[in-house]
This record gives sequence, C-alpha cells and structure tokens, in this order.
Amino acid sequence: MNTGSDRETHGSASSEPAPTPAPTAAAEEAAASAADDAPHVSKAPAFIKARKSLHLSWQVGVFVVGLAVIAAGVAMLVLPGPGWVAIFAGLAIWATEFAWAHLVLRWTKRKVTEAAQKALDPRVRRRNIILTTVGLVVAAALVGFYLWKYGLVLPWNLTDQ
Repeated sequence: MNTGSDRETHGSASSEPAPTPAPTAAAEEAAASAADDAPHVSKAPAFIKARKSLHLSWQVGVFVVGLAVIAAGVAMLVLPGPGWVAIFAGLAIWATEFAWAHLVLRWTKRKVTEAAQKALDPRVRRRNIILTTVGLVVAAALVGFYLWKYGLVLPWNLTDQ
C-alpha cells in the first residue's frame, strides 16, 4: 500500500522540507506504542508471500528454527550457556512470522523493563544488598563450622579407603 509519503506536497512553493520540531519523550513513546499496535505482518520476502504453499513452508521453517533455538535455551538453563538469551532469541525468531509470538515478546519486553525499573528502586536495592549480605554471612558461618568440625581434607589426601 502506497501512503504517498514519498511524494512532494502540492501546496508548498519551495523545495525545502518544513522544519519539524524535535520529538518529546511522550511523542516517542506514543510512536513506539502505535508501531506495536500495528497489525502483525510476515517478514518473509515478497516472492515467498506471493505463493501460499511456499509461504506455509517458510512459516514451518521459521517455527522449526525458533523451536530449536528455544529448546537449546531450555537445555542451557541447566547446562552452561546463556539459556534465557537463547529462549528470547527463539521467541524473536517466531515473532517475525506469528502474531501470537509478537504479542508474547512485547509482553515479555514490558515485564523485563518493569522489573529493571523496580530493581533500580533504592529501597529494593537496599533490601537486596542486606539479604545478600545476610546470606553470605550464614554461608560463611556454615563453612567455618564444617571446617572446625571436620577439617580440610582434600580428595587426593584420603587414606580411609
């Protein structure tokens, strides 16, 4: 659909564009919100979207690749690796083709942003620092008690076998 935004305006006599005011933060947020509310459109190339069977194959391929990345991310939650990053990457891959994944990804981004803002609250940070300190003191006391009671015996120095 051509919106005509690339055409010259008919009413202006000069060829210079009219100066536009700098966007405010509220205007930028409204524009981002409007972009998110736009209907979801497939990111497949035009020649793929032109043929229904080819487009369906494209969507199956995107689903399989996204599923593989998400499965790898779930495995990396217990194995070494960036599990959550991979899960969100797989969701982003799905969001290129599926409207439901786009909505889930948008909801996730909003929740992560809210959590980051909440974590930066001075009261929450103070509470987290206090809880971390108490946890470290308790862990150090337990390690100290164990060492006092049983001593430090390294695995290669065991003689009771």
